[in-house]
Amino acid sequence: MSKKVAITGMGIISAIGMNVEENYHSLIHQKHGLSRLQNFDSIHKDQIFVGEIKMRNDELATFLNLSTNHNFSRTAMLGLCAVKEALENASIKDVNEYKTGFISSTSVGGMDVTENYFLNYEDLPEMQKYISSHDAGASSQQIANSIGLKGFVSTISTACSSAANAIMYGARLIKSGKLDRVIVGGTDALAKFTINGFKSLMILTDEFNQPFDVNRKGLNLGEAAAYLVLESDEIVKKSNKKVIDYLAGYGNANDAFHQTASSDNGEGAYLAMKKAFEIADIQPNQIDYINVHGTATNNNDLTEGRALLRIYEDNLPNFSSTKPYTGHTLAAAAGIEAVFSLLSLQNNVVYPNLNFQTPIEELNIFPTTTLVKKDIQYVLSNSFGFGGNCSTLIFSK
Repeated sequence: MSKKVAITGMGIISAIGMNVEENYHSLIHQKHGLSRLQNFDSIHKDQIFVGEIKMRNDELATFLNLSTNHNFSRTAMLGLCAVKEALENASIKDVNEYKTGFISSTSVGGMDVTENYFLNYEDLPEMQKYISSHDAGASSQQIANSIGLKGFVSTISTACSSAANAIMYGARLIKSGKLDRVIVGGTDALAKFTINGFKSLMILTDEFNQPFDVNRKGLNLGEAAAYLVLESDEIVKKSNKKVIDYLAGYGNANDAFHQTASSDNGEGAYLAMKKAFEIADIQPNQIDYINVHGTATNNNDLTEGRALLRIYEDNLPNFSSTKPYTGHTLAAAAGIEAVFSLLSLQNNVVYPNLNFQTPIEELNIFPTTTLVKKDIQYVLSNSFGFGGNCSTLIFSK
């Protein structure tokens, strides 16, 4: 269990960029990707802003060189875009060279396509090919097949902590010696189901989201995909590969408080962070930047803030939410924020928390609102899901 987990590649596609470089450029220039919905129709499209990738499904299929008869959902295509970049970034030509696995996460799965036809599939034989792409695991297998992976494939769906749990699971498989290399992350496309669902919960804002602001009104949904390549430090040394950074610690806890809300004192978030510090074998004051979950909902920001104060009291390090840039991308959120955390480490920057004006009275804490350049050795990233599933990752140089 002493093996270190190196990160040797990363790939991303989101509303603020088609690759890692474009995403970083948007973050440091405070360029968000929120807009009105364009790629499909919704009764709410004029009431909400979303983090939408401005490529239609046919354009994505062409970009990926898929056959005209493919049955990839948008979720699968976004995932494949990010996985291909991650493999290229890691200089991996033979994906089966070592004991390699693929752990993907999603909430939407293939429903971004199937939701349009489920009432009349029997009358649309040309659309029946998508039925087999509906479940969450289908996108994972399609991506694995596309890159030629013969090894272990698994899918995690724990709502908004999904990609963090995929990263955590991959690290544990490496540390246990079961795998040498694991591609981990998450992908989710926008869908009517999620837009309508979050609308019914009354946590969508009709403006741009304002994490940790007293006047926050809710979240903006988004779509994205992001993946990391994790490798055993032994393999890295053997192959003389370049390491981006390391996954130093991780923790998961479930406070089982409510189906869609966190406990008032942020118990799950507190326990997840505490466990991550233990595994990383560092103290909280060694964290230089916290990429908070920061959904801008009334419940999340208050409970996450309370959990942070339980750990840090009055000595909070720089923290910010990057969801004002991309929207909340559900199962992909921890994946894209892992990439953002690594870019923070690489470039020694803290991203501004957009749209913040006034602190929450009960907390009186202030996210970073300007681009800060400082020496960064450790970044903590929080991701919390429905049902109380809370996960924390710690990345290090």
